[in-house]
Order: sequence, then C-alpha cells, then structure tokens
Amino acid sequence: MAATQESPADTNTAFGLESSFVDELSALSVSWKGAEVPDPTLLVLNDQLAAQLRLDAAVLRSDEGIAVLSGAAAPSDATPVAMAYAGHQFGGYAPLLGDGRALLLGELVDIEGSRVDLHLKGSGPTPFSRGGDGFAVVGPMLREYLVSEAMHALGVPTTRSLSVVATGCPVHRNGAEPGAVLARVAASHLRVGTFELAVRHGDILRTLADYAIARHYPQLTDLPAKGERNRYLAFLEAVVEAQARLVAHWMLTGFVHGVMNTDNTTISGETIDYGPCAFLDAYDPSAVFSSIDHSGRYSYGKQPVVLKWNLARFAETLLALLDSVPNDAITAATAALDTFDDHYETGFTRGMAAKLGLAGEDVDRALADELLKLMAAHGADWTGTFRALADELRGNSAPLDDLMPRESAGPWLERWRAELERYGRGMAETADVMDRVNPLYVPRNHHVEAALRAATTGDLVPFETLLEVVTHPFERRDEWSEYAVPAPRSFTDTFQTFCGT
Repeated sequence: MAATQESPADTNTAFGLESSFVDELSALSVSWKGAEVPDPTLLVLNDQLAAQLRLDAAVLRSDEGIAVLSGAAAPSDATPVAMAYAGHQFGGYAPLLGDGRALLLGELVDIEGSRVDLHLKGSGPTPFSRGGDGFAVVGPMLREYLVSEAMHALGVPTTRSLSVVATGCPVHRNGAEPGAVLARVAASHLRVGTFELAVRHGDILRTLADYAIARHYPQLTDLPAKGERNRYLAFLEAVVEAQARLVAHWMLTGFVHGVMNTDNTTISGETIDYGPCAFLDAYDPSAVFSSIDHSGRYSYGKQPVVLKWNLARFAETLLALLDSVPNDAITAATAALDTFDDHYETGFTRGMAAKLGLAGEDVDRALADELLKLMAAHGADWTGTFRALADELRGNSAPLDDLMPRESAGPWLERWRAELERYGRGMAETADVMDRVNPLYVPRNHHVEAALRAATTGDLVPFETLLEVVTHPFERRDEWSEYAVPAPRSFTDTFQTFCGT
C-alpha cells in the first residue's frame, strides 16, 4: 500500500503493545493516524476487560488515556495502521475495501497469554474511506459496545468492547449527530476479505496463511506445507468448523447479524462488526432488520447458507496453497467445505437439546423442527418461548399460553415430556437446567433503540441499566422484569436497523 501518513503524537504512556501483524504483513496495511478530537469525553469503559488486557483503568480514564481511546493520540509503543482487505458485499466483489474509518493500534497479550488486537472504530478518514468521512456516531458505537458485551455474556464467540469516547465533533448522518470512537478488542481482524486481497498478491498469501495459522490454530503449525494432510488444507477445515459453530450459536440465540459480507467473516471464528444487527422477537426465519438488505440475503434463516458461501470464497483463495494435494486442489477444498453442514447441524442440534432440557443426547430433530413450526405459526417470542417451557415444567402454564394456543401446543408438549421422562429427572430440576442455558434477557430491539436515543441526547442512564441487564442474561431480578417482555407488535412490524456509517 503506497499511501502513508505521519504517526500521531506519542503519549508518554506505553500500553504494552506489540505489532506482529505490521511486522510480518506490512503490505496489508498503511501507517496512519486518527483525526484530531476537539472535546473527548469518555462515555463508557469496560473495567473488567481492561484488567484482562493488563491495562490500568485509571490511566485509561486520564486525559492521556482518553486521547488514546479517541484516536487523537497513540501510546508510545503503538504502530497505528489502517488495515487493507477486499471482500464480497451482498454478493458483489469489491477488490479493495480496508479500514475506512478505523485504526489498528497494535496487539496486547492478555492475562491468559492470548494475543488480541486493540482497534479503534470511527477515528477518522483513511486511504480506504472510499468517499466517506471516516467518522462514527454515538448511537451505533454504543450499540456495538452493548451487543458485543451481551454476546460475550451469552457465550457466543465475539469481539469485545473496551470503551466509547464522544469526540465533541458533530457528524452528518440524519442531520448532525454526536461523533464517537469505539475501542474494540478482537482475537484478530483477519477476515476472509484479507485473504481475498492477498491472493491477488501471491508473494504474501503464504505468509498471511502461516501468520493466521500460528495466531489462531497453532496446533497446525507442525503439519507439512505439502502432501495429503498439509497445514493449509487443515487450516481451511479449522476455519470452516469455527464458523459453522459460530453461526449455530447465532441461530440458537436468535441473533441476526444483518451484513454478513466476507469482510465481516473472521478467520478466528468470532462475531465482528455489529452494524445493522438485531435479535428476534417473534420467531420468523425470514426476518430481516437491515434497512439495506432489500432482497433478504442476510435474513435470520439464511445465515448458515450465507456463511458457507463466504467460506467457499475463502477456500478459493487457498487453492494455490493446495497445489500439492494428491487429488486436485478443488476436490480437496470442496471436501473441506462439505464438512460445514455436519459441523453446523451438530452445533445447532446439541444446542437445541440443551435448550429443551435434553442435554447429553442429540435431540430428535423432528421434535425441534415441530416446535419451530409452532413458534413461526403463532409468532412466538424466540427468547421467551424457551423460558416459558421451563415454567411449564414447574406447573406454570400462563407464560406459554400467552405465546401460543394450548390446543396447538398440546400434542408437541406431550411428545416433549415423554422425551424428558427418559432421563428419570424431576421436571423442576430439568427446568432449572434449562434456565442455565436459555437467557432471560437479550438486547431486545425496543430497549436498545430507547437507550441509544437517550444516550444521543446525553442521558446514559438507560444505556447503563440495559448494559447491566444484558451482561447478566440468566440472572432473574424483579426490578428487571420489563426487560424480559417482547416488544409491542407495532414496534416489531416497522423496526429497521442501519449500518451507522
């Protein structure tokens, strides 16, 4: 990448940052700096995550720390860059995308010895801005903070959020909105799109693959580079498995990503880039929340199919590294891709077994499918249904009756109870087991929207309360009862999300 820019003014503080990506793959980034920030104000800081990253929360709250988190300054040991990548967006190939409003400050090694990226989003224009202003606004950055931390609490592999800083600079979207910068932490920001760019520069493809393997799948590093069981084929298989299990998590949680482009598909298997995301209220496989997804490409029910399509694009980038496979590279890559369905089905079926109190055995898939048909027919709330089933086992039928008619649900309930009885476990005990895997609280869209509207006007209390709720998703509290209630149908019928760019 030819464009460069002077590094931002260093602070006097070192964060313990390293720069293995830049050191090994400089061709996939541009040295850059964040924009000036007229009036940085820390809106939220993740103290628990800061401690995990070996960062001093007091330093992060200082003027110098806030300047770093806003992108206006860099730690003395930072090597900030804008990362380059390509990608398929809504099925169309874009040969060069890259961080149009973001900076990678560097990498940290956390208290568990894991290497993670520290990355800023909304820090100003870069050479990859493609006509955009490079900034972000308070609402979408707080949305990513809230939803990513909720996903972490739910046990879904995800990037994390360290902070959101208001910049004091208005950004023009739907009129002038307050600007903000998110500090994001990820296992890495390597994407399918990174490989889609690297494959056009053959001299760095192998280096990128070896770097990704060493960072995310180190158990594969000792495999030979050539032969039937070579490390690049094993790498493809590992990424396919990680992403299949990830999308199974999404489906079990009722999560809709909204913009599953290949540049939003990580090599690590983490969820990344919470733009037009949402959670199901009424169960509907065709649910679409993104205002720009006019064809329903990224609807809830299509997410596994799209993920496999994205992985096919990843496999294409690795064909040159599979040239020594005894059969042919395409056959080997296709076989690796074909494992996706089994990995997904295993993850989803076992997850449904746990949600229905049948953990320890694979649930009868027909039993699960019949429940989903009932839920779709009656527009039953996704999150609420599984908690209502636990209440049913305790002898409280009212929650489930509120979601679907008893005459429709009755035959299915009889089959389900018959399956449960094979365990020889009390129904109340089974209900408790179910409550440990079925959340009571998720970031319900109407609460998220209300909290973000308030935050945009300077009132962070609703956001802080909602954050506390969704990061304790299984912990029932009487004062949180409203957060377990589905949105009014009048809201869900018209609700849309936006990328926030």
